[in-house]
Formats: sequence, structure tokens, C-alpha cells
Amino acid sequence: MYAEILIEYPTKKIDKYFTYIVPENLQGIISIGMKVKVPFGNKIINGFVMNIIDNYNSEYELKEVVDVVDEELVLNKELMDLGKFIQDKTLCPLISAYQTMLPSSLKIKDNDTNYNFYKTYIVLNKSKEEIKEYLKNYKKINKQSELLNILLENEKVIKKDYSVSSIKSLIEKDLVKEIKEQEYRINKESNKLVVKHELNEEQQNAFDVISNCNDDTTFLLEGVTGSGKTEVYLNLINSCVNKGKTAILLVPEISLTMQIINRFYDWFGSSVAVFHSALSNGEKYDEYLKIIRGEVSVVIGTRSAIFTPLENIGIIIVDEEHSDTYKQDNTPRYNAIDIAKERCKYHNSPLVLGSATPTLETRARALKGVYKHIKLSKRAGAGTLPNVQIIDMVEEVKKKNFIFSEELINKINDNLKNKEQVIILLNRRGYSTTINCSNCGFTYKCPNCDITLTYHKSTNNLRCHYCGYMTKKEDKCPNCHEDGLNYLGLGTEKVELEINKLFPDARVVRMDQDTTSKKGAHERIIEDFKNLKYDILLGTQMISKGLDFPNVTLVGILNADSSLNIPDFRSNEKTFALLYQASGRAGRSNLKGNVIIQTFNPDNYVLNCVKNNDFNSFYNYEMDIRRILKYPPYYYLTSLKVISNDYNLALENATKVCDYLKKNVDETSVVLGPTTASLFKFNNNYRFQIVVKYRFDNKLINALKYLDSIYINDNKVNLEIDIDPLHI
Repeated sequence: MYAEILIEYPTKKIDKYFTYIVPENLQGIISIGMKVKVPFGNKIINGFVMNIIDNYNSEYELKEVVDVVDEELVLNKELMDLGKFIQDKTLCPLISAYQTMLPSSLKIKDNDTNYNFYKTYIVLNKSKEEIKEYLKNYKKINKQSELLNILLENEKVIKKDYSVSSIKSLIEKDLVKEIKEQEYRINKESNKLVVKHELNEEQQNAFDVISNCNDDTTFLLEGVTGSGKTEVYLNLINSCVNKGKTAILLVPEISLTMQIINRFYDWFGSSVAVFHSALSNGEKYDEYLKIIRGEVSVVIGTRSAIFTPLENIGIIIVDEEHSDTYKQDNTPRYNAIDIAKERCKYHNSPLVLGSATPTLETRARALKGVYKHIKLSKRAGAGTLPNVQIIDMVEEVKKKNFIFSEELINKINDNLKNKEQVIILLNRRGYSTTINCSNCGFTYKCPNCDITLTYHKSTNNLRCHYCGYMTKKEDKCPNCHEDGLNYLGLGTEKVELEINKLFPDARVVRMDQDTTSKKGAHERIIEDFKNLKYDILLGTQMISKGLDFPNVTLVGILNADSSLNIPDFRSNEKTFALLYQASGRAGRSNLKGNVIIQTFNPDNYVLNCVKNNDFNSFYNYEMDIRRILKYPPYYYLTSLKVISNDYNLALENATKVCDYLKKNVDETSVVLGPTTASLFKFNNNYRFQIVVKYRFDNKLINALKYLDSIYINDNKVNLEIDIDPLHI
């Protein structure tokens, strides 16, 4: 017997199967999808079993499989096929596709860490009658007799709760023994008293239409902020579980998982598994084990949760489907929504894409009938849409109001007096985005990426938010040694200091990547704010969507137009979604909400669509631009980046790639470039970009595969291909 193995090295040079002999002691144990240890060169490495064959003729002497890594953790047929789909879709090495399906504690790379978690219990080692007889003759009343009496009433007790010496004496007398049982680190119970809200007419209609679907139809559930989409999700998944099926719910941000997961725990208890990057390796291992053992019905998590090995999936729901966090920006460059469609096709089950601001591509497909369109047009319960006000910061700067407008300051003061909460959004962390010298013009830049460093005052560090480079800020200019450093730009850290200065009695909490790096930080901040321990929540885009705080009646958005200036064809769409979603955090209960958008471009069409709660006008306006400029959804895109640490070599090869594409794609396709990438220098590598716009191009995929094969063996130049990129 022989096994074809895909080894752990994620390189296209050896992206193929290697054949090994299956020794007699492993025959009948090894199966397809199993992780095994094999000799490769002079090392023992890991690999996946891809095929098992009876006969194999080879001119070379074959080596034997060494051992099975884990008999329980096996990729099933669906996931094996899904890996090949990802390889075809993204042109990645097959092993990279399989690697991305597994949590970090189960990656194919050699790792001897045992993530199993055990608790040690004490149990009786004799019959209850024998123990009772022993106690009759044992006249002392001490910790030993107390423990024996407790064990007569209870099957087992946790060892660490009792005296070590007493346990040792009883074990020596052969009266008790230790046992170890595997435990899960996360194990929640359902709240039997949970209040299940009655659905309103629109919610009920959405539930009825989707729950009666018996095929792989994709639905767009488009509902205004606060319309109760989560309530529809809960009922849909509950209906699915009652039919004996399973469900996956994807959310874009870790911060969103916290509020939603607690609601699902209340409904479904320990039959919920969670997956997101804030879990420890051990917790991820446990959650994966629960799923593979068939102990859970519902999986909730961020992007990677789409790969969990659930069987008999009855529905997949993607919340906030417009979020770009569903697209992975390194190899393999998959989109979780594409994976969700494949899994729904496999299980013949519906896919629900939920959003208040769906992507233009999704909405276009819904309006054309490719997806089934369901709308929730009003807020659930007593909530009403907030009043939105645009403030011209040009006028405010004249009054020396550089960060907070007079109107926003007054509104915050009113909220604080009324014991109502405030959310302030600024999509830029740090204290200052640029530090330069007024004397000599020096600007702090990343030596690896050639972009300005962001200053973090709390640690006195300058950081590159791309490659992670960090250095200490000096008191004087490092170039001319004069005292002329200026702090330009605005970050959340600087705004926090300004809030503390303007509102000294307010309780303020900041939520960005810097304050949520520790385990449990997201959950703690959200729970504390919800429990009214803070008056003002300041944060980046992670606080802009999905969160539900009934006492928030004011949202202030600073530098609202900054993202409009990003040179990307989706900048209008991303800005509209961010501002609209952030506005939706206000007035979600019976309290009226207000939103203040501060901008230097008060007449901007996008901002005024947000003000008027007019997604339809924005959609039509943006679609006209996309049609004229041949962007999605009218055209598909593929981005190619040619990368090298040698500028001339990168440019030369980018020109060759571009010329090849122009000659080998369909004549209706448009090839643009080469140009410098938006982040031109990254980690000391120069990056040039070519963009292909196309509608139906059967030649393109073959051209991409050919180019990919050419650069596999090139050690000086790297070619990155991103099919359907979110940003160019």
C-alpha cells in the first residue's frame, strides 16, 4: 500500500504529491485527509495524505510513512475539494489552501505541543459499601473522612480543591484514585430565561422566505442600521438547528463577535463554537475538536471560521458582508464569501449576506435577480434613525477649533448632563500621523517602507503600521539637532487627550489596535461601556458597525472626508459605509439619536447621502462612475504586483509582464500599467502594479498561470497575483 503525500512546504516549486510506502502497522489506520509524519531529505516533516493506492512502480527507492500525527483530526472530502477550489481560484500552492483551513495549533508544520487540556479528579476506588464500612471503623473526623463522605454523595471531585496530604494518604490506602478527563476551555451553558423577541412584520417575512428555501439560493438581507438583522439570524439558525442541521455565522470584526456570541450562548449554550484571532491556541484547538466530534451545531467567527469542518450545513450567514476583512490579503488571497458560496452549493443550503450598506457588486446582483433581495426598511422596536448634521471645519478652524467643533462640544456636554453616552469615531490610531522639523524639513519615515511613521505618545514610539518597524522619538530633530519638531495629523491618542481636557469629568475609554492587543480587551471594553462604566467611547472603524448600545444618543465623526482622498476606486463606497454604519450606533432605543459629521468638504455628495440616509442615490451615483471607468460590477479586476529589492529589476520585469498580458488576453480586456503600487516600497522591496479589467476573458487565466509558472523559480523577482482585489 502507498500514500501520496502533500508536504508542509508552501512553495510552488514543490507543489506536488510525493509517494511513500505505508508500513504494515499503519495500514488500516491511515486515511485521506490525515496529517502524517514523513521523511523528506534529511528531515522528518508533516504532510497531508491526498491519495491511497495499492500499486506504484518507481525507479527510485521509496521511503516509509513514519507515523500518524492525529487520527481524529482529518480533513473531510468537502474540505479537500475546497482546497483545490481555492488553488484554482487564487493560483496559490495547494498546501497553502489546506494550511489556511486549520487553526494555528493544528497547522501542518511540525509542532509537538500538546494542546489537550485535562482536569484531575478524585474518585472512589472501592464500592460505597466498603467505604461506609471503613468509615465506621475509622473514628476520626478529619479531612480524610470529610473527603470520603463527599465522594459518597458525589461521583467525583476536583483534586486541586482538597488537601494534597489527605488525598495522598487515601490513595496509599487504596480508597481513592486520580483520574484525568479532557476538558474544553470554553464551555458555556444556555440561559433558559432568555427573552426571545417577537419578530416584526418585515423580520417575519425575511425569516419565512429564507427558512423555506431548500436550495443554495443567495439572499441579500439589506436592512437599515438597527433593523434587527441579528434577531432574524437567531431565528433562522434556531430553525435550522431544530431540523437537525448546522449553521455558520461570519462577522467581520472580533469586537462584533463578543456581543453576538453572548446572545447565541443564551440561545444555544455549549452547542456554539467560536473562532477568531483573540482565542489562544489551546482554545482554538478545543473549539475545532468540538466541531470535528460533532458536538456543536453553530459556529460563529471571523473570516477563517468559514473553513470549520461542520457537517450537514443548513445555512451560512455573512453579517456586514460589505466589510473588506472577509478578503485575505496574503496567500491564499481568498474571499470568505466565495468559500461560503461553494460550501452552500455542496450542502444545497441558502447563503444570507446581511448589511445596511452592501457592496455595489452585491446590490447590483440582487437588483438583477442573481441574488434574492429582502429589505428591512425600518428600525426594530422603538428606535428611529438619527438626525445627521454636517459641520464645516473650515469655519471652525477660523475659530481655533481644530479637533472638536463648537456644535459637537455643546452636544457632548448635553449628553453628559443627561447621563447619555457618546461615541467618537476617528479612523486613525496613534497620536500624530507625521512628525517633521520646521527648521530643516526632516520627516520621520520608515526605513523599510518609505512612508511616514505614526507617533504613539503613551510609549514615545514611532511606528510603521505596515511592516511593524519601531523607533524611539528623540526630543530634538535627529537631522539638524534643533528643537523644531512639529506634530501633524490626528490620531485617537491625541483625541483622547483633547477629550480629557475639554470634558475633565467624563469617563473615557479608547478602543483601537493599541488598546485591544491584550486577550479579552475587546470584550471588556464593550461590556464596560454597555454597563455604563464609561461616558465616551473613542475608537477607530472597529466601533463603527454591529455594536448595540441602547444609551448611545450621540455619534461624532472626526475627519470624515480623510478616506475620500485615498487613491482607490472604492474610496467613496468605503467612506459611505463607514459613516453610515457609525451613524447607526446612535438612537437604537427609544432615545432620539444625533450624529455630527465634521468635514472640510461639506458639499461632498457622499457625505450628503449619509446625512439624508439615502443609500439609493449614492448607489446610482457611484454606479454611473463605475460604468464609465470600467470598474466592478461592470468589469472584473485582476491585480499583478512585480516585487524586487532591486528597483531596476522590478521595473524591467513589470514591463515584461505587462507586455505579455497585452498580447495574450482578450481584445476586449484592458491592461493598465505598469505603475508604482500605492505602497511602493514595503519591507525594502519595490513594488510595481499591473491591473487587468475584463468582462469575459477565457484567455486570461491561462496567461496568469503561465506568468505564475515563469516566476516560480525566480529568486530575485516575485510575482503576486490577486484575482478580484478589493483595493488597487
